[in-house]
Amino acid sequence: MTNPDIQESGAVRAPVFDAVCARADAASAAQTRLARTSGAERAALLLAVADALEAHAGDIAAANGEDMARARAEGMDAGKLDRLRFDEGRIRQSADGVRHVAALADPLGEVVRGYTLPNGLRLNQVRVPIGVIGMIYEARPNVTVDVASLCLKSGNAAILRGGHAAGGTNAATLAVVRAALAERGFDPALVDTVDDFGREGAAAMMEARGHIDLLVPRGGAGLIQAVVRNSKVPVIETGAGNVHIYVDRSGDLEKAIPIILNAKTQRVGVCNAAEKLLVHRDVADAFLPMCAQALASAGVAIRADGTAHRIIEETQIRGVDLAHATEEDWDTEYLAPIIGVRVVGSLDEAIAHINRHSTGHTEAIIAEDYSAVEEFTQRVDSAVVMVNASTRFTDGGVFGFGAELGISTQKMHARGPMGLREMTTTKWIGYGTGQVRA
Repeated sequence: MTNPDIQESGAVRAPVFDAVCARADAASAAQTRLARTSGAERAALLLAVADALEAHAGDIAAANGEDMARARAEGMDAGKLDRLRFDEGRIRQSADGVRHVAALADPLGEVVRGYTLPNGLRLNQVRVPIGVIGMIYEARPNVTVDVASLCLKSGNAAILRGGHAAGGTNAATLAVVRAALAERGFDPALVDTVDDFGREGAAAMMEARGHIDLLVPRGGAGLIQAVVRNSKVPVIETGAGNVHIYVDRSGDLEKAIPIILNAKTQRVGVCNAAEKLLVHRDVADAFLPMCAQALASAGVAIRADGTAHRIIEETQIRGVDLAHATEEDWDTEYLAPIIGVRVVGSLDEAIAHINRHSTGHTEAIIAEDYSAVEEFTQRVDSAVVMVNASTRFTDGGVFGFGAELGISTQKMHARGPMGLREMTTTKWIGYGTGQVRA
């Protein structure tokens, strides 16, 4: 394993494992008390956290500046540097996100379904917290705030491993959050970190079944798969984003260009950025030259299949970075200004390609034909499908969640952006009047 933030779980020393479990147990005790508070109390706590983040934005940004300088010196690429940046503007945005979460409806106690049996026993299925949620992530300091706010609002505790790249930023952010907890009379153990144990801390979290209730990895494919392979704690897989856009024969070609540019270039280093473009052969000759020109002007390199390469090459677009795609390209999440382009012969071929190569994150179709849209949305097996819109909309904040724990690409428990409701489980409560089972 080469990821600098995790190691094989079997290599954890006993003192580190015991210390991590002790922090998780302290978080569990604090969570039990948090779960008994009202939604109004937890909302007030989040407002205090948001105010504290803004008040200390300068300190957090200064720590982030040191992390950024070190990352540049170590050769971190532009996409990851963008994710790592947590300046005062982004800190204020995060604080606003916390306020948004505070204003959302309290998920706890919500009755999912309920009915009365013929014998008069009344059954209610209600939402309750999951418990202690562990988060392993890399170079994403905003996640520290997002996870803390969502966990606190939903009555959960959080144990965080934020990675070496954002170590200073995460420490500064957590200090502010934990101080706000203490000032409001809550136990700071509700939001804790294992960053001081380095890679062993992450490995100990994966071993801590019975102490941590759920583990969520968020980062590159290597980190996510390492956690999935090694964890004894239940995992929600937040997948990498090999995201596709398909331009159908019925698509509005002028509408398609800004959608593709936004999806590819607004932020190239995020999981909902477009990585592959599929174009129906009936519109390829008309569409690919103008699309390639737009991508070239935006500094995006193109890795094209044989047909797409020929069409683009014959157009002789100035400044285009064009190369033949390999089989490996179709499975690669670039997280860089690169896009793979393929010409397909039919809607069926496009869907088959996506379902074979996608990571199940987000796909989009550009089409005006209703039947093509319905076929695509029903048969593409991904967490989110967009119609005539940018894939960049797949985001918990955009979806109205205030923030997100991550974007789940698996099918059990949660799928797509995970907000407050996805951070709950349910229990059944039976209200009787003395009934016994015959």
